[in-house]
Amino acid sequence: MATCLVVGAHGQDGTLLRELLARRGDAVVAVGRGEVADVTRRDEVLRLVEAVRPDEVYLLAAVQGPAQDGPADARASYEVNTLPVVYFAEALLAHAPAGRLFYAASSHVFGEPETAVQDESTPLRPTSLYGITKAAGLLHCRAYRERGVFVSAGILYNHESPLRRPGFVSRKIVRAAARAEEVTLGSLSATVDWGYAPDYVAAMAAVLQADGPGDFVVATGEPHTVEEFAATAFGLAGLDWRRYVRQDPALPHRGGKPLVGDAGRLRAVTGWRPTVDFTGMIRRLLQAELDGAGPGGGARCGSPSADGTALRRPESEKDHL
Repeated sequence: MATCLVVGAHGQDGTLLRELLARRGDAVVAVGRGEVADVTRRDEVLRLVEAVRPDEVYLLAAVQGPAQDGPADARASYEVNTLPVVYFAEALLAHAPAGRLFYAASSHVFGEPETAVQDESTPLRPTSLYGITKAAGLLHCRAYRERGVFVSAGILYNHESPLRRPGFVSRKIVRAAARAEEVTLGSLSATVDWGYAPDYVAAMAAVLQADGPGDFVVATGEPHTVEEFAATAFGLAGLDWRRYVRQDPALPHRGGKPLVGDAGRLRAVTGWRPTVDFTGMIRRLLQAELDGAGPGGGARCGSPSADGTALRRPESEKDHL
């Protein structure tokens, strides 16, 4: 049985990872905002690692948002997204040298890549504060790896689950589909490499079981547009998405080149592969919304068909025809 520290324990990934580690039989210490330790303070991280002597540490906490553009945002971003790599790496060197550290980086470290598909050798060209601070964290991982710390970074592409907050476009779409309501989105042509979050936290755990540390892209390698996502979600609900989806170019949306990842190295080292495809992911999100399993609940207005390939049309559809 391993002792695992999960930092950012109550977000989507932290919640799913804690459940996975518990099923594995590990002892999990959950570190959230304002509880156990303040990971933006070096002294508190040192005391935490000295007390727990963890076998594995997962750094999942992050500050991310479109409004990050001022000094206060920059400071908070570095304090959460970057500096904990340094603090935990130093703490492991001092108090748990056999411990292993996982850092959740992001596809945003690539910014505007020159290649259509990115892997671990793709140059870092971040264009946002979030991407810059995650790239800095990734570089710290590489530096501490040279000093003998077992520290691996997962370069995570978009991954979804029913635990997503309502502000995320994936949740907005499936909520609207479940309730047969209109939804206004930004660019329908925005292209995303979307995966299923439980698969991605399984990759995190697998990375720390590998023989050696490294950087690993975690992605499906399949691009899909927001329009495809909406068409699939409403289609599974038995609805014509064109009746419900409105586009407002003024809404914030990801611009620039699509980010699509090559997880070949992860597959070669760990054997990891996604278990849920794009349509299967949306089906699970929609079913959770119909069942009221997501945060804030959802209208229960349908269920899977007998063969599990589609979801029943919401009763409220007749009001929109």
